[in-house]
Formats: sequence, C-alpha cells, structure tokens
Amino acid sequence: MDIKEFILKFAEEIEIENQEDLTPDTVFRDLEEWSSLSVMVFIAFADENFGKQIGDKQIAECNTIQDLYNLMKA
Repeated sequence: MDIKEFILKFAEEIEIENQEDLTPDTVFRDLEEWSSLSVMVFIAFADENFGKQIGDKQIAECNTIQDLYNLMKA
C-alpha cells in the first residue's frame, strides 16, 4: 500500500469527509474528526490491514499521517 492509498483508507476509517485536503504532512491530531475513539479505530485498522499490533503510545509518538504510515511500514 502506498501513501496515497493509505491516506484514503485512513480517511475512510476515521470518517473524514474532505479526503482531498489530506497530505502526508497533515497533522492528524489537528483534524476535527480525530478523537480518542479514532485511536481505537486506527489500532484495529493497523491490525486488519497491516497485521500490526500497535498501542496508543506508538500513535502518540506520531504527528503526521506520514508518521503513521511509517509506523505501519516499520
């Protein structure tokens, strides 16, 4: 999965309407749709799509969508 596809799937999972505004440099915590529930949704997304077992502490170390993508690819 490349970064563009990742952004689209991320936006779908977090239920972001304006997907075209997202870039790898977008600070996901600044998104109106991002919440504590989003953290749980992203953890499930990581497991389902990447087979990654991550926790909220790893997400907390990320700032941008690119950081999340890099976490999935590590």
